[in-house]
Amino acid sequence: MNYGFPLVPLGEVLTKSKEQVEINPLQKYQQVTIKLWGRGVVLRDEVVGTEIAGAKRFVVRPQQFILSRIDARNGAFGLVPDFLDGAVVSNDFPAFTPNPSRILPAFLGWMSKTPGFVDLCKAASEGTTNRVRLKEDRFMTTKIPLPPLPEQRRIVARIEDLAARIEEARRLRRQAVEEANALVSSLHIHSSQPELTEIGEVLELNEQKEAVKIGQVYPQVGVRGFGQGLFAKEAVEGSQTTYKAFNRLYKGALVLSQVKGWEGAIAVCTTTLAGRYVSPEYRTFRCVPGKALPEYMSALVATPWFWSQLKNLTRGVGARRERTRPEQFLRMKILMPTLEQQEQALSLLEGLEAIKPMQAETAAELDALLPSVLDRAFKGKL
Repeated sequence: MNYGFPLVPLGEVLTKSKEQVEINPLQKYQQVTIKLWGRGVVLRDEVVGTEIAGAKRFVVRPQQFILSRIDARNGAFGLVPDFLDGAVVSNDFPAFTPNPSRILPAFLGWMSKTPGFVDLCKAASEGTTNRVRLKEDRFMTTKIPLPPLPEQRRIVARIEDLAARIEEARRLRRQAVEEANALVSSLHIHSSQPELTEIGEVLELNEQKEAVKIGQVYPQVGVRGFGQGLFAKEAVEGSQTTYKAFNRLYKGALVLSQVKGWEGAIAVCTTTLAGRYVSPEYRTFRCVPGKALPEYMSALVATPWFWSQLKNLTRGVGARRERTRPEQFLRMKILMPTLEQQEQALSLLEGLEAIKPMQAETAAELDALLPSVLDRAFKGKL
């Protein structure tokens, strides 16, 4: 990681924080966790002292640089935000105070989001599988490129200006998607019959199961949550899976994730992905002829309105949430237009469906923009 600036060991610009607090059993404490791949330092939970193991904990302060010994190699580090001032962490989350006369916290914060910094943390980690941890002494001797403070300020100001513009573009894109979904939901509700209809009247379970054979390759498909649709995945060879069979997709198949269907992991298969496979955790349904059109259902199931109906089918939180079983799904009651009304709505819905690939492409471009900005910034090209 050498961008043309003088190389300086992290130990020269960071001092490990040793501030600790005696845990009061009756007091409430914020606990910290760190998201992977530079996505930030966030509140894990708020607990009373009796729920914390041990008599002491380390305390973190705003603008300190904190990392996870276990997941630093996966980008789990960042700056402590203001709202976590005084939060507590275990010894697995060492925090370091930047020397303000040598390095701006924001400069280090942005640099830590680059692949080059992640590579440095990987190099400073060692251990066997599931026991790989960052070695602090090795981390502190790691060298980073460090320009003078005025240049750091200029780089940070430029990055933050461009990052704000990127975030505004994301906001506008989200707004456009929300408005399109609201239009689909409104059109659906106003064109539907007044009586509720069981999904089982317009959809039926229809799975093309194919036994898994060693030596055969099965191109896979996944389902993104929140109505983001199906996507192609790497192929799996028969000997690489414990599944006895896969479900083969076909054009017009409605694919429901039993695990994540409640948060919008449901979509209709297009021609492009037909012939690929999904695991038995993804159930496939077909439209009953004369009752529902695949094109109409594709637009409908992508809306938050539809997910809210699915969410009511199961109980639980997070990984403990119940699976959405086919029989539950088919008993779900929703408003539904007739086939003729669906056909009338399609002229408008097809226009909205046509812009989805463009929206997905725009989202990918926005996601790639900030890494590109950071790369240019720390190469002195911004």
